Amino acid sequence: MNFKARLAAQYLNNGGIISIPTDTIQGLSCLPAFTESIYRLLQLKKRSASKGLILLANHIDYFQNFVINPKLLKQIKPNKDNPTTYLVKANEKTSKLLTGKFDTVALRVTNNLLISQLCKMTKSALISTSANISEKKCIDSILDLKINFNSELDFIICPEKHNNKASTIIDLSTNKIIR
Repeated sequence: MNFKARLAAQYLNNGGIISIPTDTIQGLSCLPAFTESIYRLLQLKKRSASKGLILLANHIDYFQNFVINPKLLKQIKPNKDNPTTYLVKANEKTSKLLTGKFDTVALRVTNNLLISQLCKMTKSALISTSANISEKKCIDSILDLKINFNSELDFIICPEKHNNKASTIIDLSTNKIIR
């Protein structure tokens, strides 16, 4: 594992907020175990807590503690060509900061090497949300990240490419495509 991944994991494990390239966009991430970090993330983005957030991981095992029926997670597979986020009924322990006004939690499995390394080093799924101020274009440069977030991010791993399209969203209980 490279130095940047180890340093990013150290910040995450200490409650930090980082910006990393994901399988879809440049994102902002923190760990779901740190409530204060989630509040800080929402404030940075000027995002309503009612919208909820995505959990991103390299394996479904990282989602077990967030859902009512962990057996449903077996239906979630990484899709390199069309990243897909699944809405799954959340259990009562799942923070409302993750679910927002919904009774579901948004989950995406990815083969992204950096995400895989970070999940292993933190032993956790990552909260992931686009690196932008709500309702504005996603940021894809270090300069714009620093300008928009006023050095509030604890660590940044440079965007590798321009942002891709957002993931498809599917309600796992109905298989209905939301986006």
